[in-house]
Amino acid sequence: MKHAVERPFANPESAARKLVELAASLQPVQDRRHIEKINAPFLYTLKGSGSEFGAGIKFAVERGWLELHESGTYVRLLTAG
Repeated sequence: MKHAVERPFANPESAARKLVELAASLQPVQDRRHIEKINAPFLYTLKGSGSEFGAGIKFAVERGWLELHESGTYVRLLTAG
């Protein structure tokens, strides 16, 4: 009997790719996207966790896919990933 549910975003790369996809689907405001417009669908629609979101953002920033504003309020899409 299997009790653990598989998490589709447990791998930071898959979470990062989904976050970049969500960011790309948004209309930018001065070349930036509000983080809450990425956070809400990831957490509530896709059922990702907060730690998966954080790991995904960190992975995307390290790879140069997203740039996180110093305030943490915005992200800027750098490449298509």
